[in-house]
Amino acid sequence: MNKIVLITGATSGIGEACAEKFAAAGDNLIITGRRAERLEELKSRLQKTHPVKILTASFDVQDRKAVESFIAGLSEEWQQIDILINNAGLAAGRDFFEDADIEDWERMLNTNVHGLLYVSKAVVPLMIARKKGHIINMGSIAGKEVYEKGNVYCASKFAVDAINRAMRIDLLKHNIKVTGIHPGAVETEFSLVRFRGDETKAANTYTGIIPLIGSDIADTIFYCAGLPEHVCINDLIITCTQQADAFYIYKNA
Repeated sequence: MNKIVLITGATSGIGEACAEKFAAAGDNLIITGRRAERLEELKSRLQKTHPVKILTASFDVQDRKAVESFIAGLSEEWQQIDILINNAGLAAGRDFFEDADIEDWERMLNTNVHGLLYVSKAVVPLMIARKKGHIINMGSIAGKEVYEKGNVYCASKFAVDAINRAMRIDLLKHNIKVTGIHPGAVETEFSLVRFRGDETKAANTYTGIIPLIGSDIADTIFYCAGLPEHVCINDLIITCTQQADAFYIYKNA
């Protein structure tokens, strides 16, 4: 039986890779993001090769009313969400605390924390009604260790880690699984956004290492989502072979 998978931030990187992975398995998708044209292009591409249904929705998870309106407006068929992948998130700037832009801080908190909460709060009642579901929250290794110039980005991902644990506890009685995925260095648009489009700085992030890519994380998420009903992976840290944690990375000369 095909599942319905809701993926936020599906226009690139890990979210796009997740859409590709689940569509290939025959699952129907609800894909969301801020860039409508990318969502439609992804939908068209996937449906050319996979016999799946795909619903697209362009909105920013920071917009609570837009999130609530979209979920409330789903047809009965699309309300049967089996898996929610809270992937939408970003890092804005990498500056010392005293030099950081408060607007960057607000953007990260509003997207990484509030956005995740808005989507989850809207979807959870649908899962409770069915007494099943799986929520997968995209954290970060930055949510496990604080590093220099990480300040509020780290804070936002520490919040995701705490929310993930709290959801796991509170939703136990409803038979809903909750999994936190915490990647290290992943080569996506992440660094380009963080360094405000500076391609040189973004590229230097991965110089000397073979980083993870979006499909590596999508494969892991797919595995977690496909386990038997009585099995739940609660928390998972994933790095490339050359990265031990947020501090220790072995780069080739």
